[in-house]
Amino acid sequence: MPSSKRGTAKHTSASTKRTVVPAGGPVSSVRRFGTRFKFIGDTIAEMKKVTWLTRREALYLSGLVLLVTVSVGIVLGMLDLGLSEIVTRFLLGD
Repeated sequence: MPSSKRGTAKHTSASTKRTVVPAGGPVSSVRRFGTRFKFIGDTIAEMKKVTWLTRREALYLSGLVLLVTVSVGIVLGMLDLGLSEIVTRFLLGD
């Protein structure tokens, strides 16, 4: 069988070595620039598919979030005040 020089060569000189371009070389930087515009186009296309809330739904849900936030804040504030009193009276002895 004839053997090829690529598969059976044991010694390679510097002149026969191939230059390997790293993945981050000049070719991929051009591709990355193009993919940024593709990403923006894909994002716009996906945003058009979204079912947006009506103004009434957005106001209702925003009010609900505010109500829950204030309620949790009041409960946590009262819990903090109560625990502060317990620590002050029993552990600090005032």
